[in-house]
Amino acid sequence: MLVDSFGRLHTYLRISLTEVAISDANTVCTPNPSLLSGVDKIRLTGGEPTIRRDICLQLSNLKGLETLAITTNGITHAKKLPKLKRRKGHERVLESINAAAELGYNPVKVNCVVMCGFNDDEICDFVELTCEKPINVRFIEFMPFDGNVWNVKKLVPYSGMLDRVVKQFNNLNRLQDHPTDTAKNFKVDGFVVTVSFITSMTEHFCAGCNRLQLLADWNLKVGLFGPSDVSLRDPIRSGVDDLRLTEIIGAAIKRKKVAHAGMFDIAKTTNRPMIHVGG
Repeated sequence: MLVDSFGRLHTYLRISLTEVAISDANTVCTPNPSLLSGVDKIRLTGGEPTIRRDICLQLSNLKGLETLAITTNGITHAKKLPKLKRRKGHERVLESINAAAELGYNPVKVNCVVMCGFNDDEICDFVELTCEKPINVRFIEFMPFDGNVWNVKKLVPYSGMLDRVVKQFNNLNRLQDHPTDTAKNFKVDGFVVTVSFITSMTEHFCAGCNRLQLLADWNLKVGLFGPSDVSLRDPIRSGVDDLRLTEIIGAAIKRKKVAHAGMFDIAKTTNRPMIHVGG
């Protein structure tokens, strides 16, 4: 089992298949199951994972999981959805989100990073998406990463987002979250699915973190804002056996911090751009 020094069991692996400058032939996303004891959920991210020509094959190779998920920007997504789902879809798909909903993906999670003065006036419009279709809108606090020119003045805190929603939807109900959930979940009476808030900056959820991230260059991140990645590529290329690789992964997890340092300290440190980490 992959357990850190604070007793957190890691059951969720996020795999970045691509970066902006990495072609789809450079990585294979099928990890050896013996290295990931206890992992029951894998999410494929990017960059944009659907640009890989072998995406369907890679998905089919990931067996024995309770949950297999994918994060995409939706641009190339629609035409591949029927094959991923093994169902015939519409002849012409106008929007990837609607295609996913029509093909039975439930819920379809739509991430919305909220920024003051940019899209914060659209929060309630996004909530409306949860009314008739299984679209779970997740509002994310603006986080500091290299290249996004983070400024606290651009941050719309969870409390501010929630206030706006409550003013328009007074029948908004708080739901029970799973201990490892990153989101605070709500539901408007009569709407199909939930609306969620990911509060990384103002109310972090590090205590329940069960996630690991394998990047496209085969570096392992044990925390989203952790400055130190652990290279798995180098030991693999040098021919280490599975036992030694398991020890390297276990040691990295043991070094995981109890929580991130806070948004102002994070903003001062160097971290990869989010597009390289995987959304």
